Amino acid sequence: MFNFGDVLDLPLIWGGLIALSVFIYVLLDGFDLGCGILFPFAGSDKNRSRIMNSIAPFWDGNETWLVLGGGGLFAAFPVAYGIIMSGLYLPVTFMLFGLIMRGVAFEFRFKANTRRHVWDTFFFVGSVVATFSQGIMLGALVQGLEASNRLYTGGPFDWLTPFSIVCGFAMIIGYALLGSTWLIIKTEHTLQVWARKVSGWMLSALIASMIVVTAFMFFSDIEALEGWFSFPGLLYLAPMPIVVLALFFLMRKDLKTEREYRPFLLAVALFLMGYIGVCFAIFPYIVPYQMTIYEAAAADTSLSFMLIGAVIMLPIILSYTAFAYYTFKGKSDHNPMY
Repeated sequence: MFNFGDVLDLPLIWGGLIALSVFIYVLLDGFDLGCGILFPFAGSDKNRSRIMNSIAPFWDGNETWLVLGGGGLFAAFPVAYGIIMSGLYLPVTFMLFGLIMRGVAFEFRFKANTRRHVWDTFFFVGSVVATFSQGIMLGALVQGLEASNRLYTGGPFDWLTPFSIVCGFAMIIGYALLGSTWLIIKTEHTLQVWARKVSGWMLSALIASMIVVTAFMFFSDIEALEGWFSFPGLLYLAPMPIVVLALFFLMRKDLKTEREYRPFLLAVALFLMGYIGVCFAIFPYIVPYQMTIYEAAAADTSLSFMLIGAVIMLPIILSYTAFAYYTFKGKSDHNPMY
């Protein structure tokens, strides 16, 4: 069999594919988790039904990217997968329980009459738990995991630190912003007006949380800062604060107009800025700051074989996702969809 490793940097390609899958997951599942976070505050049962209907056609498909990212990590970087899952198995478990609670709430809420408030609570709590767990995992990874001899050597609660907790709350704010800007697209009248107000609050809170997270990184002496303030990373990242400020003011302006799509796209751009910063901070490590993508990669023959499948399947998944969003475009209403 032809070995692509002879002509391609396979670990780098697979690292990029996994990073892309994770980013797409954060955006797509981020807005529907954000809708769940905002769910109890919508003001009426009809508004809550509209919120749930706005994401009902998409939420399970969005989680495809989580499976793709986790499966890609397991297949392409099995040693890193073992270390990361060993260090983060508790927050991963909490996240999965949260996602299960959301899935159950979707199925039962539309059929419930007298106990609908129970499934509303499941939907909200599941969204918050899943989001907070993802923020905890992000903070723990940026802070670094203890590993030796290709095994995790830290404790079962090393992921629980002040920095990871701050990242968990920042993730809740960020997903709430994605959710509120999504509702601007999918709703109208009073619910859309409410979503615009919430978007303004969440935007200010997100900028503040980004500053707090950066300050925690500085005072905690996290190694990720070396990737930010050393060359060539410093040259690439220097314009980012200016870009973030420009996005902030542009979005504040758009929220006062009747624009519907651009606030969501600007929120996506803010997430992209933060994601680029994280990638620069930890690259080339796949287990920060213990193991690089080259040290953790599977054999070139395995990576080559899987790359053929990825080249075939990724366009199919992207096409299906785009088709689903096109098919279910337009405003949502309060009528049951299940």
